[in-house]
Amino acid sequence: MRMYVAGQWIDTAKHIDVLNPYDGAVVDTVPCAESGDIEKALESAARGARTMAALSGYDRYRILTAAAGLLETQSEEFAATITLEEGKSLAESRFEVSRAVQTLTLSGEEAKRLHGETVPFDGAPGGSGKFGFTLRVPCGVVVAISPFNFPLNLVCHKVGPAMAAGNAVVIKPATDTPLSALKLTEILLEAGLPAEGIACLTGSGAVIGDALCSDRRVRKITFTGSRDVGERICRMAGIKKVTMELGSNSPVIIMPDADIEKVATAVAATGYTNAGQVCISTQRVLTSGKVYGDFLDALRPKVVALTTGNPMDDKTKVGPMIRERDAIRVGEWVHEAAASGARVLTGGERQGAVYSPTVVADVTPDMRIFCDELFGPAVAVTRFDTIDEAIALANHSIYGLAAGIFTENLEWAMRFAREVEAGNLMINWGPQWRADLMPYGGLKESGFGKEGPRYAVEEMTELKLVCFHLKG
Repeated sequence: MRMYVAGQWIDTAKHIDVLNPYDGAVVDTVPCAESGDIEKALESAARGARTMAALSGYDRYRILTAAAGLLETQSEEFAATITLEEGKSLAESRFEVSRAVQTLTLSGEEAKRLHGETVPFDGAPGGSGKFGFTLRVPCGVVVAISPFNFPLNLVCHKVGPAMAAGNAVVIKPATDTPLSALKLTEILLEAGLPAEGIACLTGSGAVIGDALCSDRRVRKITFTGSRDVGERICRMAGIKKVTMELGSNSPVIIMPDADIEKVATAVAATGYTNAGQVCISTQRVLTSGKVYGDFLDALRPKVVALTTGNPMDDKTKVGPMIRERDAIRVGEWVHEAAASGARVLTGGERQGAVYSPTVVADVTPDMRIFCDELFGPAVAVTRFDTIDEAIALANHSIYGLAAGIFTENLEWAMRFAREVEAGNLMINWGPQWRADLMPYGGLKESGFGKEGPRYAVEEMTELKLVCFHLKG
């Protein structure tokens, strides 16, 4: 595929192969953008920002709604593209496409709702005879840097609200998974988006991302990815608005009154989706000593039943990781934990980029599989005795994106909600749950700012105050 720059689909002399994570086959090739391409994209985006700002909210709504409709009609093609370039199962890819349709639809609705509010100046000393109100205006040029794990829906979560707010967008998709973003760009243009309202640059993240994030023409950066890259972006961004959706090692607390069968089902469902490559995957399962053995007995057969293999096969539940080296890394962490006294109850095997769904018991807080972000198909089970200890273990992390608890005790549930340091809190389900309309974002080093179209639109706009000094 070609990339889209300054209103044109262009190619370059140097290309990048997009590989199928399952078998290493070349799915397609994309251009490798150079400095001249980046400059053209930014020059065009600056012009496009003025064009986008001039569109009415209704016009933006029509474009995004039309794009959602086109995406829905091409859902099978998009699902196949996601699976081929990213490796998640075909069922998961189909679900991602359906979510992306909703994200664009919700964004379109928000385009009609941009408004300010009146300000009661007469409530302030000397405010009599003043009338004030606020206006929301577009930021201008928005840079959207997306991760590999949701190559369509997370692009939509950035592009949809940015366009609803009247901005031009420069997309930098993940180097491993650029095809879905390029196909989305095609759909948006077909839906009537102005030619310079969008650009999609493919190539090295270090080259493209650094140049985009440090440029003064860019007013807003929205990034989803690792904590370390997020910190790098923040350091180079300068005086810009920034939304950071970063890492996690999400905990689940299992209290002694929990329904163990329900818990085991939920952990199996939320710990291994997309081979565990989800920011809010269940990673740390903090289990009351009173039900510790019962939980492990219930969980193991459910994890064993998760079939691995070719993600294009409808029978496959867990496909490959994005790269073989990531599967190797997961294996190293699991073996490291086992060498330090943990028990591997099931899994722990690798074939190429496919790592078998794994349960590691008797994990302690000093083990890397507990402390860091695993981002792979394994869960670490740790014992606790009291709710105080459970909350302390949950908070024993630099991250704070999502957490869950299983209990029928309202007091325990409310303590969890008040005291656990995470932006998304699930009661009686695992942390890997997201409705695309909800405010989504983390605490601590999981980042700042919110996604979800209604909330992201606010992040993509500037607030202006207007005050009329009326004659007395």
